Amino acid sequence: MPAILAAYIVGGEFLVRRLPDKNRPQVRPWIWVGPALILVAGFLLLPALGTIVQSFENNAGSWVGFNNYASQFSDFPSGGAWVAIRNNVIFWLIFYTVFTLVFGLILAVLFDRVRYESIVKSLIFMPMAISSVALGIIWIFMFQYSTPGEPQVGTLNAIITFFHHDPVVWLQDQWPSDKFNVLNNLALIGAATWGITGFAMVILSAALKGIPGELLEAARVDGAGEITVFRRVIFPLMMPTIVVVGTTLVIFALKAFDVVYVMTGGNYNTDVLAFRMYEQLYTAGNNGHASAVAVILLVAVIPVLIFNLRQFRAVEARR
Repeated sequence: MPAILAAYIVGGEFLVRRLPDKNRPQVRPWIWVGPALILVAGFLLLPALGTIVQSFENNAGSWVGFNNYASQFSDFPSGGAWVAIRNNVIFWLIFYTVFTLVFGLILAVLFDRVRYESIVKSLIFMPMAISSVALGIIWIFMFQYSTPGEPQVGTLNAIITFFHHDPVVWLQDQWPSDKFNVLNNLALIGAATWGITGFAMVILSAALKGIPGELLEAARVDGAGEITVFRRVIFPLMMPTIVVVGTTLVIFALKAFDVVYVMTGGNYNTDVLAFRMYEQLYTAGNNGHASAVAVILLVAVIPVLIFNLRQFRAVEARR
């Protein structure tokens, strides 16, 4: 392999040098990124195209048109993939993204330029080093339920029973109803938010430190309080970075899988699209249905990804 790469580079440079001088700057980058593009095409693009084709076929390889997609949108609102779509859009897309952004921004501002800043931020970032499976197991213990009157092993139930409240079955309780269960979905989102807030905090903290101190001091000299400084100076200047972090979190939300798989297994109406794809493939053994869900997920993620890349380029252009 090293010999092949060396031959490719030498041959590419030889061809570039035979081109007119004005064309060399445009061609040379493509020579260098060529191997990477080939790998991307081989390991990402071709499987994606194969999945799209398979989404129109049954397990026997026969063409079934849009039947696999129609089955995912049948029996509104509680059948097919509707529960997973509802959970992804309403709970994960909105609450997970907003909670993580808000907590990350608050922590970035509160611990900016304070004593022991690096230690505190390292502790907050530490859950990022934990695998999603381990994170889910930790929070299973946090949410653990015992019947009333017995010692509560779960931390949250131990706290609420201390204040003479009945313990809560956090991961199974479908309050307020099984048609629109909020409690257990928010419990999952709370666990996932705990694991990812450090990521948002670090990125937003870097953006905050990029704001010139002279602007902040000038605002304070003009009589602005800390809240006004944040609203009028810090927040507007951080907005491009906030948008990039927010769209990244949207992608994470649409791909949510690990926490749901470990903590509830998609039961009690906590299903999400990625977990439904897994179930259709490995539990039901239906390749066509699983591919259809994968394509739905891909179609949902691609616009956000394109927007995120454009925002990232806009942020880089301003620097």
